[in-house]
Amino acid sequence: MTRSLRVTTAAVIAGVAACHKVETAPPYSLVPVARRDIVVTATASGAIQPILTLSVKSKASGEILEMPVQTGDEVKRGTLLAKIDPRIPRNNLTQAQANLNVAQAQRENATAQLKRSDALFQSKSITESDYEAAKLSFATAQAAVATAEANLQTARDAMQDTQVQAPITGTILELDAVLGTVISSPTNDVGGGTVILKMANLDTVRVSALVDETDVGKVRPGVPVTITVDAYPNRQFEGHVLKIEPQAQVTQNVTMFPVDVDILNPDHLLKPGMNTEVEIHTGQRQGVLAVPNAALRTPRDVASAVSVLGLDPRLVQQQLADTQATAASPPAAGGDGSKLHAAEPSKGSRSAGGSTTSSAGGSYIVFVRRGGKIVPASIQTGLTDLDYIEVTSGLTEQDTVVVLSGSGAR
Repeated sequence: MTRSLRVTTAAVIAGVAACHKVETAPPYSLVPVARRDIVVTATASGAIQPILTLSVKSKASGEILEMPVQTGDEVKRGTLLAKIDPRIPRNNLTQAQANLNVAQAQRENATAQLKRSDALFQSKSITESDYEAAKLSFATAQAAVATAEANLQTARDAMQDTQVQAPITGTILELDAVLGTVISSPTNDVGGGTVILKMANLDTVRVSALVDETDVGKVRPGVPVTITVDAYPNRQFEGHVLKIEPQAQVTQNVTMFPVDVDILNPDHLLKPGMNTEVEIHTGQRQGVLAVPNAALRTPRDVASAVSVLGLDPRLVQQQLADTQATAASPPAAGGDGSKLHAAEPSKGSRSAGGSTTSSAGGSYIVFVRRGGKIVPASIQTGLTDLDYIEVTSGLTEQDTVVVLSGSGAR
């Protein structure tokens, strides 16, 4: 009985100690000021599309005897895609060749007759009308040969049209005819020909992403883009903005602008029709001092933070006044004014691609642990990615900022 009482008492004491430990935990965390990359993106959605889709046609008429490709096949330029029944074009080619042979024989005969007529006319043995008739027969024979040659070339082209070859290196997207289909292609139609299949080169694909009008002003051709697709959730694909379409689209009372994005796709993992999440990099800073956004305080909420941290409100106000006065003082004689310039809010910056990107420049207050004490500091900020914000002045890498526990610091 005594041993059981001792165990129970020990458990109660341990529970009270644990509760006391939780209650006395500091209401904040300390985050060192560190350098990091700040990337600002405008998000949008779209679907993968080929840059150019080709409809491969056959100008020949007849039954499809061979079709050695299927959807998804990657073919080289010149690869056989389909073979049409060549019997009628072959017969026409044979006939055209025979007609040319006859025309050439007639031209030879007319040529010889013209030579004889020329000699006889010179000796006054035939009349001028007979001589002119010989010349006309020769010209007619010449024209017949030219016509026969043209008909032969047309027959050769028709024969070649029975072999449908890939016009580009690409991927078969769709089959519009199958083996055994009998097609009829009008020969006199400028756009004639029966569509056999559709294909496209998928080495680079395009996304037409709808970007909100509030973000489109930050988008410039050439800026980098990152996209993700559901099929490869842990992989990102890189590309760049091609252009911003001038005509807006209104969707559910929201004005959006289509932005064409080209994505490199060397492995052909991105397929036409895939839905994508697009992140357009509208601003970027490399290796800048940054603090969590949760550490920022405005003059309105300084009092609540002071209360949570258990600081003297009057002392905090005096410390803030001192730091602001120091930041506003002119530089010493002979200085270059760099400190004063750094204290000014950033209005914008030039990215690596040459475009101007807006920054979230402004003045904020943070609490910093210095010399074992927590003190306020006025800072100037630049670009933010909604998690961290660039610090342009007011802090150094030796500082550690205070993030209140209820602020959701990362």
